[in-house]
Amino acid sequence: MAQIMYGKNVVKQILQDPSRILKVYLVNHDESIEKTVREYRIPLEMVDKKTLSKITKSENHQGVAVKIKDYELFTVDQIIANQKGKYGCIIVLDELSDPHNLGAILRTADATGVNGVIFKKDNAVGLNATVAKVSAGAIDTVKCASVTNLTRTVQELKEKGYWIVGADMDGQDYRDIKFDFNTVLIIGNEGKGISRLLQEQCDYIASIPMVGSISSLNASVSAGILMYEVYSKHFTK
Repeated sequence: MAQIMYGKNVVKQILQDPSRILKVYLVNHDESIEKTVREYRIPLEMVDKKTLSKITKSENHQGVAVKIKDYELFTVDQIIANQKGKYGCIIVLDELSDPHNLGAILRTADATGVNGVIFKKDNAVGLNATVAKVSAGAIDTVKCASVTNLTRTVQELKEKGYWIVGADMDGQDYRDIKFDFNTVLIIGNEGKGISRLLQEQCDYIASIPMVGSISSLNASVSAGILMYEVYSKHFTK
């Protein structure tokens, strides 16, 4: 299977591993890209802007796109082994549907040194061109796993020493949680939040205090605030 990825920043990141590239599409000649194409003998096709818009199904391709092998997915055990801080931190996404949210979460996950991100195989967004563009390259640096049953996966993580923290409005102030443990952060669906079955697995429900008139935050913003709180506790000076 192959995917079409586009945008200058995304392509620049992909070019760091040319072995994944099956073909390059360019609207205008670009010496830096064509140098890699020549070196690795990657097929190159010069196209007009309209043709590239059809190939990418987007007007925001910035004149460059690549056809690549599907992004690699990892096992949960590989994510557990990818610990970077004093404790581990794994993000679990409960049927997140917006690729912009997933891309933003991957970008922050890279910045805060989380082990990786786990999401469902079905009824959830996966790794695609929009996610790659929003992630600004983090789709290549953050390990992701796609699982059939999130509840079972979370139960297995608990058995392996992880404490489960769900993000929801009806919980305790996230700043009161010490996070002095291996952490699983569960981020719920944009509309429905965290499912009942996953809430039942939570050791803590973390809420973000708000003083304005808006009752909730975007999923990726909430995830970012919580990831940086965990980062502040796991990566001690």
